[in-house]
Amino acid sequence: MIVVMRPGATQAQVAEVVDPQAVPLVAQYADVLQVGARHMQHTALLHAVGEARQPVLLKRGMMATLEEWLMAAEYILSRGNDQVILCERGIRTFEPYTRHTLDINAVPLLEQLSHLPVVVDPSHGTGRWDLVEPVARAAVAAGADGLLVEVHPHPEEALSDGVQALTPDRFAALMRSLQAVAEAVGRTV
Repeated sequence: MIVVMRPGATQAQVAEVVDPQAVPLVAQYADVLQVGARHMQHTALLHAVGEARQPVLLKRGMMATLEEWLMAAEYILSRGNDQVILCERGIRTFEPYTRHTLDINAVPLLEQLSHLPVVVDPSHGTGRWDLVEPVARAAVAAGADGLLVEVHPHPEEALSDGVQALTPDRFAALMRSLQAVAEAVGRTV
């Protein structure tokens, strides 16, 4: 599991940055700079976060191939920042029952193709709270280094993404089930 925190922090602050000029300001307050799926190919932004020398969470674009995603990571790496975390969050397909199709194949393939850690976002990847747990288990079994999971005490009142958020009780149950999956495939959580 990847947890990045500033010394003395009780939780990691991840903030999405969309403007290259805003990177220095956001970097003052965030532990991890996130480049969202819609900005994965924003070259100037990738260079700017590469110069920030902070961990960067690079989400896969909705229609990006693995090669395109890795080349986006290369822009960050080329500026001296080797703290890149790849985040599989689903790709656009023809399937209408989920928000995206989570590419579970990407996890072991990226392990073969790259040295970079891979986290999976089953919340955005499915867009449905009832699919988060089974997809998270699959991600752990496939070798994901971590997960991003939306949690909200009252998902029906969430300002965004409530339909994909787990309640704290469901999140606790998810964590217990992940422990069993990890042990079954010879991993630790």
